[in-house]
Amino acid sequence: MTTTRQAVRGTTPRSRRTVKRPDPAAALLPSPEPVRLLDETGALVGPTGDQPDVAKLVELHRRMVVGRRFDVQCTALTKQGRLAVYPSSRGQEACQVGAVLALRPTDWMFPTYRESMALVSRDIDPVEVLTLLRGDWHCGYDPAAHRTAPQCTPLATQTVHAAGLAYGEARQGRDTVALVFIGDGATSEGDFHEAVNFAAVFKAPVVFFVQNNKYAISVPLSKQTAAPSLAHKGVGYGVPAEQVDGNDPLAVLSVVNAAVAHARAGRGPYLVEAHTYRIEPHTNADDATRYRTGDEVETWLGRDPIARLETYLRGVGALDDAAVAAVHDRAEAYAADLRTRMAEEPAVDPLSLFDHVYAEPTPQLREQREQVRAELAAETELAAEAELAGEGER
Repeated sequence: MTTTRQAVRGTTPRSRRTVKRPDPAAALLPSPEPVRLLDETGALVGPTGDQPDVAKLVELHRRMVVGRRFDVQCTALTKQGRLAVYPSSRGQEACQVGAVLALRPTDWMFPTYRESMALVSRDIDPVEVLTLLRGDWHCGYDPAAHRTAPQCTPLATQTVHAAGLAYGEARQGRDTVALVFIGDGATSEGDFHEAVNFAAVFKAPVVFFVQNNKYAISVPLSKQTAAPSLAHKGVGYGVPAEQVDGNDPLAVLSVVNAAVAHARAGRGPYLVEAHTYRIEPHTNADDATRYRTGDEVETWLGRDPIARLETYLRGVGALDDAAVAAVHDRAEAYAADLRTRMAEEPAVDPLSLFDHVYAEPTPQLREQREQVRAELAAETELAAEAELAGEGER
């Protein structure tokens, strides 16, 4: 016997249980395997319709080569004492540069401390990029002029800033997209949850770009999450997501292009997980041999994103020996100029420590600034007296 409600619906309990309803999560889930257009040998394996323009790929190759040379030079500068610390992004060139090339100049970028290569790929002066890591200033470039937030050291805090800026831009009728870089470890932070949830609810045009380089300093991914992939986290917030081979430059550019287009069209945020690898230690202060093997690193060296793209471009006739040599010459000139400029001692004003701490300095800050000013004046006076005394003795 059926109930009145079942009779009205014309179904029995058994038949009602067998009715298949559309899965609302299906459209949000990433591909079962990371998207790949080029295999490790540089051969095309993905659908031809997903390929970015060849001219854009040649530019991507050039910027990746220059970016890697910049990265290697920065590591050397750290060993020379010219930088206080440097987090290398060697091995992640496809992610660093590919994501930048998917943006318009009017879009905003929110980097972590590891995105120095992405910053120079956005044509920010490399010396200004390294100002933070040199210890001279909080941020060496003008964020508003470059539409690029200061490099963020705390994990995931910049995700909230990106979501808020993107929402504000949309409210003002602009088609600005914010792209925020984060590492796999940052997806374990509460700020990540808050940012993705806010962006989803208010349809903020922001792309969350996760570079899964397998280690949050020394903690492996297996101890970060039990999810099938970090991209699968998007479904919990109602955010569509995709995972991509982060060492495949074609695939990275294609997937991020699609994610940016999705956000720009007013359809809300998008989550991208790029599977890649950090070849160098976390920073120059890290001993990576304590938590990973040399064999593991060698395996990933064989998946070099620059070699993969170069092989492909040679195959389609877009690069030859002369073009490749010209790119490397340009990269060497870039590194030489950086070395020369970084060898110059910066002019530092100790009183600048008190600038930009508060919009309106507090009484305590004014008092501290006056103490430092008085100490500097006293030192200058003593030095002048010593010099006069020396001249009198002569």
